[in-house]
Order: sequence, then structure tokens, then C-alpha cells
Amino acid sequence: MRDLKDELASLRIDRERSPRRWGRTITLLLLVMLVAGAVFYYIYAKPQIGPLAALGAVEVETTQATVQNSGGPAAGTPILTASGYLVARKQSVISSKIQGRLAELRVEEGSVVRGGEVIARLEDADYIAAITKAKADIEYAKANLAEMQRQARLQQGLFKDEVVSQDAVDAADAKVRIAQATVAQDEANLKVQESLLEFTNIRAPFDGVVIKKMTEVGESVAPIPPGVNVSTSSGAIVAVADMNSLEAEVDVNEANVAQLGPNQPATISVQAIPNHPYDGRLRQIIPTADRTKATVTVKVGILNKDKYLKPEMSCNVTFLEPSKKDSQPNAPPLRIVTISKDAITTRDGKPVVFEIENRKVRMIPVVTGNDLNGQVIVRNGLAGSETLVNNPPQKLKDGDAVKVKG
Repeated sequence: MRDLKDELASLRIDRERSPRRWGRTITLLLLVMLVAGAVFYYIYAKPQIGPLAALGAVEVETTQATVQNSGGPAAGTPILTASGYLVARKQSVISSKIQGRLAELRVEEGSVVRGGEVIARLEDADYIAAITKAKADIEYAKANLAEMQRQARLQQGLFKDEVVSQDAVDAADAKVRIAQATVAQDEANLKVQESLLEFTNIRAPFDGVVIKKMTEVGESVAPIPPGVNVSTSSGAIVAVADMNSLEAEVDVNEANVAQLGPNQPATISVQAIPNHPYDGRLRQIIPTADRTKATVTVKVGILNKDKYLKPEMSCNVTFLEPSKKDSQPNAPPLRIVTISKDAITTRDGKPVVFEIENRKVRMIPVVTGNDLNGQVIVRNGLAGSETLVNNPPQKLKDGDAVKVKG
């Protein structure tokens, strides 16, 4: 009977332990579901918040839209941009008129010179000695002339007394003329020697600034042919430029020259002086083309020069189309929005850009224009302060999450 009770007790269900085991299981399942929901929310539902946002984002590079002023009140719509250099319209490589050794150099790079001022001097001892000899030759010739004139007068008196013949008188007169010619020849030689001595003084041809020094005291210099380059001239002394004659010299594609006309307004940007545009006017179109580059040289005068401009600085010239509105005296400079060429892509055959906002991109259709200073003008669609995707991938679309490289 006791054994039967024990067997029945072993088959009894323990109802107190089962609810505890099921409760822990349910709690664990709820925690797993809560974590999974949070991960899903941060990755997909709200990618702009939290460090997990980058897990589903496209990695991109950025570029900035900028605003440039097209110039002063006379500026208008940009037509085209050309690159070139600043050159002095009035520039000279100075050399000596005679060959010699440099004895004195009174200027350095940056020295301001005046027209006619002596800036260098050659060794002149030989020319001073030659002048001394020429003066002595003149004195000798004058003394000889006086003696020949005395002899001629004597022969003339003897001829009147019928002591000598007419032939003796004519011979005496001939000697006088020879002596006179010798005096004139020696006087001319003196002027030549004085000119050579003056040639040892190297003078500035006009007012300007020394931009390059090509020799030092003790070196030999010689005359050089006209039209030599400042950097390759051999035997020259210095190069002088008139800074008031600085202008921009650019190469324009021959296909675009027809768009330019006399006094065309322009904006000149010098790479060494950023954010400082200069106003310009087209001065001259060279009437020939460069067949190797298919370009035409165009010279643009600078209206508002300053002390920062230097010859041979690289520059970009943007030619402008004058407009009636911008020609008003009080009209503000034209604001031009420009972006990098790599920021523009196409969707459905139309140009678009992708602006980054809160780690998402917004696709913006744009209307583009000509190039300006290596960038593209945006005529419509941007304000000029947007952060854009540079080189947007083809898979990128409106609303995608992005993260910036680096």
C-alpha cells in the first residue's frame, strides 16, 4: 500500500515551478524583440540620428557652391573666359651700345628709375685716353694749319715780286686745304670718342621699375638685338617695365573671337590675388592666329591697377556682355553662382546636382551657363551657399542617406 502511494506521488504535476520557467522565457523574447526594433529604427526609420546611421549610407565627397562678383557697374553677363598673363605694354631689356666690362651698377630688382637716369657704367679708361689723344691731334693739326697758312702767304708775296711761279703758290694753297681737312678730321674723331665715352653710361629709356637684373659688376656686356625675351636675353644688363602700362594678355579660342568687340568689358582675376577682381576693357585683338594652338591673342587694359599687380602673373579674363541694367551708375555688381564641373550630373537627360542636408541628399535641377575661372556658372537653381556632392554616383537618388568621406 505504501509503495502505491509513492508511485502516485511521483506522477503528480508540479504546478508551482512551470509558471516561473515560462515567465523567464517570455521576458527574454521581449528583450530580443526590443533590441531588434531599436536597430531597425536607427538604421532605416531615422538614419540621420545616431552613429548607426552610416551603416546604410552612401559614401560621397563634397564641394561648395560659391558666389562671385562679375565686376563693377559696367559688368554684364559673362560670355567666355580665357587665361593668360599680365604683361607690361611698355617694357625694355636694356643693354649697352658698345661692348665692355661693367664697372658700376646702381640699381637692383624693384628700383624705381627715371627716363635718362644713369643706371650703370662701363669701364671707360680707354675712351678717356682716346679723347685725350684726339684733343692732342687737334692741337697738332691746328699748329700745322697755321704753318701752312704762313707758307702760303709767303709764297703769295714772292709771286707778286715775280720771284716764284704760280705753281708754287698753288702748291702752298693745297697744303693749307690739307691742313684744314686734317683739323676737321681730328675734331670729328674727338666727337666720336666723346660719344663712345657717353655710351659707357647706361641710361633708363623711360620711367619704370627694374623687374630683372641680368648681370653683375665685372661681367662683360654687349649690344643685343631688339625683341629679345626678358628671361633669355644674354649680354643685357637689366629689364625695366612701366607698371602703369600693365595689361592682361590672353589666348582666346579662334572660334570665340567673333563674340568680342572693341572696348568689351571684362573682369580680370589674378591667381596670386584671390577674391580681388579687377575691371578691364578689351584694348586690342591681334590680327593673326597661332596655328599651333588655334588661338588669337587678345590684350585687355586694366582700369583699376594697384601696387599688387606684377608682370608675368597668371590671370583669367572673363569677357562680359554689357546690359542696360548693369550700365546704370549705381547698379551693384552682378552676383554669379558657380560650382565645380564635377558636381553636375544628368538625370533623364537634364543637368542636376545633389545638395546634402541632414545626411540626406536632395536632387536639384539646374540651368548652367559658361565657364568662369575654371568653374561652371549656374544661372538658375542654386543660391550659392549649398554643400553639394562631388562626382555623384549614378546609383545616387533623391532622399538617399549619405556620409562624407574622411
